[in-house]
Amino acid sequence: MKMIDIRKLDTAQLTKETVKVREEIAELKRRLIIGEIDNVRAIRNKRKDLARLNTVLSDALTKEAK
Repeated sequence: MKMIDIRKLDTAQLTKETVKVREEIAELKRRLIIGEIDNVRAIRNKRKDLARLNTVLSDALTKEAK
């Protein structure tokens, strides 16, 4: 997910998206342990997406608090 797309979302959508990405990371880790996937980079990319989402979410929450 790109930052431009993430910045367009409101706080409710951001929280839903973070939950969704966390579930995807858990699923990818489970599949990696089982051996269904060999691409470790997919987990890394999802974690980076989660970090981007959390950054924008925290910025949005601080703006709302003011």
